[in-house]
Amino acid sequence: MKKAMTSLKAICKRRIVIQNKHGEKLVGVLHQVQSKNLMILCHGFQATKDDSILVSIADALVKEEICAFRFNFAGNGESEGVFRYGHYHREADDLRAVVSYFSNQKYNIIAIVGHSKGGNAALLYASEYHDIPSVVNISGRFGLNHGIQGRLGKGFMERITKDGFIDVKDKLGNFEYRVTLDSLMDRLNTDMHEASCSIPKEIRVLTIHGSRDQIVPVKDAFEFAKLIPNHKLHVIEGANHRYTEDIENLIVLVLQFIRESQILSPTGENDKLMSKL
Repeated sequence: MKKAMTSLKAICKRRIVIQNKHGEKLVGVLHQVQSKNLMILCHGFQATKDDSILVSIADALVKEEICAFRFNFAGNGESEGVFRYGHYHREADDLRAVVSYFSNQKYNIIAIVGHSKGGNAALLYASEYHDIPSVVNISGRFGLNHGIQGRLGKGFMERITKDGFIDVKDKLGNFEYRVTLDSLMDRLNTDMHEASCSIPKEIRVLTIHGSRDQIVPVKDAFEFAKLIPNHKLHVIEGANHRYTEDIENLIVLVLQFIRESQILSPTGENDKLMSKL
């Protein structure tokens, strides 16, 4: 009880702004505790740092005395920049700016966690930079040539080639966002097969996926499992893309994976483990 009270008193939230290599300001929230261990949380497509999945994971991490930083990719939420349909590598570049910032602040970045498109950004980062020990890919998409027609409609390639863009609207006909030919081709040319094979075996990767995900099919999770050298897969039976009824199971798996990585103990005593890392 005493430890829990001490931890709660130490928790604070700070708004932090980080500039990416394109000069855009990325806005995030740091859940600060006394430990310098940190996990970076990445949102999915059309989401923000305030996504309920990220907030729930951050709240669970601080109880384990781990700092959590959730932020908006460029063009999303409060961050500067233009919203882009594709540009997965650009989001990996945003992650690079975040990692560099906290490394310079002497934080020990122990993992990157990403949901949906954020999972892709985390995996791409791990394939390009080899300075983070663990990645948690939650419902990331393997085949980026799939799932497009559902958003852009039938004949999307012919229409976007002709007009140069497609405006996506909601069910009421209101404008949501514009997909340019450039951003679509960026998505189609992003190779998650190559990225998966390029992640070194020193980086541990956990993929979590819901068996009833209707946005990203669960078969994508098995494709990651085939290719990533140091990989663990857990399918949550009955879970959807948002883990609506399974958020607690999701959090348990994330924390268990971190414990297995010997980054935190079952009791959350991180300071004792720091000397062993």
